[in-house]
This record gives sequence, C-alpha cells and structure tokens, in this order.
Amino acid sequence: MFDCILIANRGEIACRVIRTCRRLGIRTVAVYSTADADAQHVRLADEAWPIGGPRPAESYLRGDAIIEVAKQAGAQAIHPGYGFLSENTDFARACTAAGIAFIGPRPESIDAMGSKAAAKALMEKHAVPLVPGYHGADQDPAHLAREAEKTGFPLMIKAASGGGGKGMRIVRDAGGFVEALASAQREAANAFGDTRVILERYVEHPRHIEFQVFGDTHGNIIHLNERECSAQRRYQKVLEETPSPFLDADRRARMGAAAVAAARAVDYVGAGTVEFIVGQDGEFFFMEMNTRLQVEHPVTEETLGLDLVEWQLQVAAGEALPLSQSDVRAHGHAIEVRLYAEDPEANFLPGSGRLMALTLPTPSRHVRLDGGVVAGDTVTIFYDPMIAKLIVYGEDRADALERLRDALAHTEIVGPKSNVAFLERLVRHPVVIEGRIDTGYLDRHLNEFLAADTRAGDTERFAAAVAMLMADEAEQRNASHDPYSPWGGADAWRLGHPGKRVIALMEGDTRHEIDAHGHAGHYVLHQGDARTTVAGARVGGAALSARFDDHARRIPLATMGPRVRVHDAEGRRWTFERAPAFAWAGATGDTARHVVAPMPGRIVLVRAAPGDTVEEGQELLVMEAMKMELALKAPRAGRIESIAAAQGDFVDADSILVRFAESA
Repeated sequence: MFDCILIANRGEIACRVIRTCRRLGIRTVAVYSTADADAQHVRLADEAWPIGGPRPAESYLRGDAIIEVAKQAGAQAIHPGYGFLSENTDFARACTAAGIAFIGPRPESIDAMGSKAAAKALMEKHAVPLVPGYHGADQDPAHLAREAEKTGFPLMIKAASGGGGKGMRIVRDAGGFVEALASAQREAANAFGDTRVILERYVEHPRHIEFQVFGDTHGNIIHLNERECSAQRRYQKVLEETPSPFLDADRRARMGAAAVAAARAVDYVGAGTVEFIVGQDGEFFFMEMNTRLQVEHPVTEETLGLDLVEWQLQVAAGEALPLSQSDVRAHGHAIEVRLYAEDPEANFLPGSGRLMALTLPTPSRHVRLDGGVVAGDTVTIFYDPMIAKLIVYGEDRADALERLRDALAHTEIVGPKSNVAFLERLVRHPVVIEGRIDTGYLDRHLNEFLAADTRAGDTERFAAAVAMLMADEAEQRNASHDPYSPWGGADAWRLGHPGKRVIALMEGDTRHEIDAHGHAGHYVLHQGDARTTVAGARVGGAALSARFDDHARRIPLATMGPRVRVHDAEGRRWTFERAPAFAWAGATGDTARHVVAPMPGRIVLVRAAPGDTVEEGQELLVMEAMKMELALKAPRAGRIESIAAAQGDFVDADSILVRFAESA
C-alpha cells in the first residue's frame, strides 16, 4: 500500500478521498487554485500546494504542474477523483512516465471508452446490446442529416467525447435537426474540445440504470450491483438509488453480465461504471462507460458495507480484489441526492456566494454526508456548485425514503439559493415514491416539482411568530442582570397595561406584520382578520409544540438567527425572515426594459439587432456559462433600443445586455 498520495481534485471528492486515506494511515497532498486557498480539502489534507489561477485550465487541468508537486511532495500515486483529469489519457501516461501510480484504469481503457463512437463499435464486437444509430467518423452536417433520417426520429444527438449531459439534444423531427446539431456541437466544443457527435434512436420514457464494475491487475473483473439514476433534469442526475425498484433478479443478472463483458472488452482495471438505457419493456442497451469513480458511488458502499476508494488504492497498489462475484451481498436500500447552490425557480441557474449558514442533519448509520464546504465558505463561479451529497440508508426503499424526507427537513442553506425545497417536493412525489420515474419526467413535468405561487397558512405564519417571540425572550433573559425585573423581559410590558409587540416577517417578497400580546409561551396573535390564542408553547427537538385555540399541534420548525423554517402538515417548507417592525416602501422601476446576464459567461449567439421588434419570450441571445448554454429571452414585446454584447464577448453577472425602447 502507498505511504503518500496526491489528490488531483477539489471539493467534496477530494475530502472524500482524504477521509479514507486518513483511516488507512496514508499521508495526503492536496493541490489548490487561488480561488480555493481556504477550501476544506486544503485544510483537511496533510499538506497542500498552489498550482495556479481560479479557472480550471489555470490549475486543476494543469497535469504538468500537478505531477511536479507530486514529485516534490514525495507522493507515490495520484488520485484524480472525478471530472478534471480523471479520464485524461495524456495525464495518466504522464503519471506512469514520472514513476507515479495513476489511481485509475490503464490509459488504453480510457481511450477505448473515451470516444462514445469507438466504444459503441467495440461493444458491438463483444455482443453488448446497443441502441440503433450512427457512430461513424464522417461528421459532415449533410451526411449526419442523412444518417439521422436513416436512424429515424425521435433521435438523440450526443457529443462523442461527452458526459454529464453536455452536448446532448433530443430531435423530434428532421426540421429541427440542423439547429440542434449546431447547438450540441458548440456545447461539446466548449466542454470537451471536440465537436464530433453520434446519433442514436431515442428510447421513449427510458430508465437510466448503471452497474458499478471493478477490475484488478490479476485478471479479475466483477460488478457491485446497479444504481438507478432515472430522476434527471437535462441529463443531470438528481437522485440515485440502489437497488433499482425496476429490476428483478433475472434482469439484474443479465445486465450485470453485460457490464462485466463491457469491462473485459477493454481489459479494465480499477473502478468504472457501465451505463445502460432501459426501455419500459425491460430491454436494455449500452450507453457508455465512465472510466472513473462516480459521484453516486456512496449508495453502493452503503448497501454493500464497502469503501470503494480503499478498493481503488488496493488495486492501484497491485493487490487483488477483496471479493469475488459470489461474495457480493447487498443489504437494505440507499438513496443519494445532491445539494446544490442553484435556483430551481430560475431554470436551475447555478449560484455562487458565501454560505452564511449551513445546517445539515446529524450523521448516523442511516444518514451520511459527503461535503466539501462548511458555513462561511464561498461557492465560487469557477466550479460545480455542489454543496454536499446527502445519502440515506434504510432497511427497505420505503424506510430509506422516509429517512431522506426527515434528513432534508433538517437541512438549511442560507446564502446562495439552493435546491433543498425542490428535493423535498421530489421525494414526496408519487412518481418517485412508486418508483415510476423515467429520465425525461422531470423535464416534461417540472412544474409539479417547483414551488406553487402560494403563501403559508395562518398556522405556519403564527408558528414562526411564536418562535421569534420566544427567541426574543430567551435572548433578553440571557442579557439581563436581574432575571426577575419586569424591565428585563422582551414582552413589551409597561406600567398600567400589558405590552404589545409587532413581529414583522418577510416571506419571500411579502411582508407580514403580526400583533402579539403575552409572554412565556402564552400569546394572543392577530394579523388582519386572522386571530389565534397560543398556550403552552415550547421549542425543542426541531419543532414547536403548542395549543393553538386549544388544538394541540407539533409543528416542525427551526430558528436560525433572524430566520425561521417551518414545515406544514404536507411537508412543504416555508421560510420567514425577521424584518424591522416598521418599513417604508421604495419606488419600483420598469425591470422589463432590460435583459441582464444571469451569471458570468460568454455570448455564443446574438439572434436580434437594435431596431428589431420582438415578441415576449423570443430568444435574443445565447450565452454559455458553466459549460451549459442558456437562452436569454425577451421579457416583453417591444422594440430593441440597443444590444451591449457581441458573439464571443465575456460578460459579468447582472450586466445589461439588451435595452428595450420606452413603450409608446
């Protein structure tokens, strides 16, 4: 086994590898960009070295700089994590040439599976089922259009060197093929430096089921069962679980055998994942092989009681696999969701900024957290905005789902917007509970998972007010030198009359003012026509218990400084923020006069010009940000006065890109 390894990555996966190494007594060396100087992986590693600027090309993609650090630090091996250089054959070969072990597959295996087209051809030779399509070298658009007609519609355009949903487009008919091809090629060129694509018949309402495979240098290759990843948005996995609720023992065995055959076809060594698309009839087809550890590997670990990073280290050190296929025994059910800084209500726009508060459930046998940030850290614009992975384990699927719902209810992210409330709605949706979701369901029915345009009810609003009142009283008692003095309370008591307090709460953009009389858990509250009497209120165990008009209730609730999070009886989340008791209304402007950049990025297309008359919702610009294309559309019908960006320009967040002329 190695004495010292370098981790050529950042964030959650770097921290994950460090934890295993620490348990095994292996010294760890981290690398970091200028944006990550204070990051958690830098703090957790035994030592850390700077390698360049904030953009990946200036740091985490600089293989030469990383290998030089490994030499200076005395690292015997490099773990690439996932993303960045994890599937880069030049880097893997450079490690070997430098006398440093690459903790991953052989470069030849990465090459063979790195091109989707070449991988499909290889799988065909080894009788692994394939979806009909075109995987050829001729990339002339006219030829691709002819092959699309042969394949038939609907079809999928995929970047030949791609992954992570980038460079992928569904085309329903021949009329939309040319534009979809151009868009997929632009995205593929930016993400992978390769415009080549493949075409595949699109399987309607498919499931995405992948198999974890592992090989060693002694000729052993096994699979470690499946993970279902059918809950996806724009080809990005949202929820992963094992075992799949769709597979029976026979289909699992056949798919597992196909996964092992795929790995044997490239003489695979290390951790890999063979991904299949599965039709509603159960027929399955090879999609691709990821020649690295997957983000969702923890669900496999939880059901098998294994540490796959430890297996990677053992295999890279020349040891044989610890288990044979017949030794693999799964127990229970595990589910993972990814907590992201993103705004589901704005088409999941990635977020950035300081994590002012980060509350996560307490880890246990049933709850696991793999994260790379803590409260006070900053989610930067330069990298994936993942905050943490939340993994739960239960005796069966129903138990795991209930534990996941409870864990999410104890999660709070303050700072950049997050997807926590979206995930809460997801895991309560019948299509997830019943195990029926397919890869396109979220995109087809996204509104079912977004917040309805409604406000919290009186009970939830009054519960938040009670929590604020009791927090005020506790703070005042702690600050008072005389706990028995009536002047030391926070109940607004005055000589000759009981006090009245005004609790002002912001629910999104809506301001609520609640009049409150009473103290110490006994209150009379009213807002407009709504009125309630509260008795016996206590806050503890992440809930408020009280009698509301003599009706005893336990309401899940948490107070975090000026914020209160409340869950209603249906599990919906409501967040209230303390506001000044008295406020003035400022003037509002005509926000529909502008189109602004939602985040930093590069303009790739300009579809309008000054003087054009456009309709509401018409596409004006296309920008690329975080390797994904975003369409910027007209907020209203009108005439364009000016456009402040050209194709190829880099723009800052919130910069005005299009101005509309004043309405007549």
